[in-house]
Amino acid sequence: MILKYDCKYFPGDRPCKYHKSEGVVCDSCGYYSSGDKMILIIKLDAIGDVLRTTSILHSLKKKYSGSCINWLTKANAAELFRNNEYVDKILVYENNHTLSDISLVKYNLVINLDPSPVSSSLASFARGDFKIGFGLNEKGKVYPFNKEAEEWFEMGAFDFLKAKNTKTYQKVIHEICSLEYEKGRIVFNLTKDEYLKGKKFYDTNELSKFDKIIGINAGASNRWEFKKWRKEGYIDLMKKLSKDYKCAFLLFGGGNEVELNKQLSKECKNVFDTGSDNSLRIFASYVNLCDVLVTGDTLALHIATALEIPSVCIFGPTSYAEIEDYGLVRKVYPAMDCLVCYKNQCNFKPNCMELVTTEMVLKEVNTILEN
Repeated sequence: MILKYDCKYFPGDRPCKYHKSEGVVCDSCGYYSSGDKMILIIKLDAIGDVLRTTSILHSLKKKYSGSCINWLTKANAAELFRNNEYVDKILVYENNHTLSDISLVKYNLVINLDPSPVSSSLASFARGDFKIGFGLNEKGKVYPFNKEAEEWFEMGAFDFLKAKNTKTYQKVIHEICSLEYEKGRIVFNLTKDEYLKGKKFYDTNELSKFDKIIGINAGASNRWEFKKWRKEGYIDLMKKLSKDYKCAFLLFGGGNEVELNKQLSKECKNVFDTGSDNSLRIFASYVNLCDVLVTGDTLALHIATALEIPSVCIFGPTSYAEIEDYGLVRKVYPAMDCLVCYKNQCNFKPNCMELVTTEMVLKEVNTILEN
């Protein structure tokens, strides 16, 4: 019997997925691929940024047909790649075997799109014929591998350049990699079991009684306090939507939003809390139930976009221009010259999130629900 151990689908320590699912063996298998081009993508965090970076996979596969793509990320982002047909292997940064993997495997192309010292050191350490993005030099300083990465590097160094930027993140990373940008979608695919988990929640709570299901993701990471819209704004929005539609509200969030979501539940009717301790993928299965999601610039926004769920996103200190809308995202932000400040403290009264009115958000939600 022939064993084609050079096939990109052969893991070495167990049968490949096609042998498991179809019983095929190497000498008669039609799935064989040598993975002529070995590509390593390094994107460790944050989870939302890891997810939206998957939009580059379409163009990479188009340019490097038959390539084998490995992705190095942190453990908390690894589950994003389940059911992702573009990525052949996930390397977990916290795993002790990772450094030996990237030092032994000869990659044709290494891509690091994050100018952080950790990611850049890994990119410099990896074996690669050609490297794109950012690395670490002999003095321990981050530097751009290629000229196309210089613009993004400078934006990270100077706030005024970041504020002036009008390119989406997806367009920027395609330009860094010299890839044609065709607005490839963020790659996140629910499994059958995950769809069923969402359906169970839908059936248990009798959500079929409602004409519209509106998701409310009122929180944000503690790093960006002003990513969060006002609690009173969400309450007012939910009450006004309840007058216009026979709607249910699904509340989303993590441990930091437990108390906030309790308060929203008390103030409004037909509210269903999806829970604060869901896995990332179960969280996504509930987002998939929504007709529209109202959120800040968070992971939930990128999950909704990947699942093609329309959303209304409220922006303050982070860049609204960098978000690719894909015809799905309605952006709300106040008229302030200081936007895109990326600050956690603000001396302006009222601040950016206080200037976002209920009517501004309601208008965009209505636009989605009425189309």
